[in-house]
Amino acid sequence: MFDIKEEDTFWCTADIGWVTGHSYIIYGPLANGATTVMYEGTPDYPHRGRFWEIIEKYGVNIFYTAPTAIRTFMKWGETHPEKFDLSSLRLLGSVGEPINPEAWMWYYNIIGSKNCPIVDTWWQTETGSILITPLPGLTKLKPGSVTHAFPGIEADIFDEDGQSIKRGAGNLVIKNPWPSMLRTIYGDKKRYIKEYWSKYKNVYLTGDGAKRDEDGYLWLLGRLDDVINVSGHRIGTMEIESALVDHRAVAESAVIGKQHELKGQAVSAFVTLKETVKSSSKLADELKKHVVKKIGAIARPEDIIFTAELPKTRSGKIMRRLLRDIAEGRILGDTSTLADPSVVNALKDKYEHQEG
Repeated sequence: MFDIKEEDTFWCTADIGWVTGHSYIIYGPLANGATTVMYEGTPDYPHRGRFWEIIEKYGVNIFYTAPTAIRTFMKWGETHPEKFDLSSLRLLGSVGEPINPEAWMWYYNIIGSKNCPIVDTWWQTETGSILITPLPGLTKLKPGSVTHAFPGIEADIFDEDGQSIKRGAGNLVIKNPWPSMLRTIYGDKKRYIKEYWSKYKNVYLTGDGAKRDEDGYLWLLGRLDDVINVSGHRIGTMEIESALVDHRAVAESAVIGKQHELKGQAVSAFVTLKETVKSSSKLADELKKHVVKKIGAIARPEDIIFTAELPKTRSGKIMRRLLRDIAEGRILGDTSTLADPSVVNALKDKYEHQEG
């Protein structure tokens, strides 16, 4: 999936303690005889071009990072990567969550100079390795789509009754065993069976939503528990987030559903703007209209909360659970895995002030 060769220098930017870290920083590249880069630090120290400086210095050929990082680079602007020679790159990878088409195009155009295929990978800690991904040079790419299952993997989309959906959205499942699959949950085999194997007989439920388009390509919609139910309509948070990031002013967004006495749930959007843009009530209204234009009136956000930072884990994943706690006025859940726990308290104060 990475077309990796012994003479390659491979850089996965994940935290070494996460499964992406030890699998795709240590085991994978070294088992294939390649050189691997390990970096202990942040993308913005001592300057915002740090990643691109490392690529230039070590002649990195394959660069594997998260959509969250890519959207941060978009927010900072193109001037930072333009200062460095990135011509050694021949392949780019994306991991961690669905990548929105605009971030995909920025990655392709600015970092890859329109010369590098992007391997957008889907997998989980539970799967132990990538299961859905384009194959570089073989798969025709679509910005934002993970394309097809890796050869030998039987991925499908099921409805609630276990019927395969040939076109449209549903529950992503895997129908056959694979070498690195999870076998149990330590000390809790009943939970393992309940979480992954109880909904469909002999089929692994991933917990992610996905859709299949008219060409048979797969598009990830995010976690099933992140689906918002507005007046009986099920809307994926990823779809609304992608619509918001499609707007010229937006660098990143996180969407959650909060309790609403009439609709059941209402859409709340936490939005990070590009650094050249200032927040305003006029812009908030413009973003709401933009979502309506892209998706429909049912997806219109009830709230737009502008924030400089979103709560993220050290591997770059947005903690939407904590955003729901903030929006619904609950006591905040566990924040120990956050890269910067202070972000949550600042956001909580801002949200309460805006609501007041």
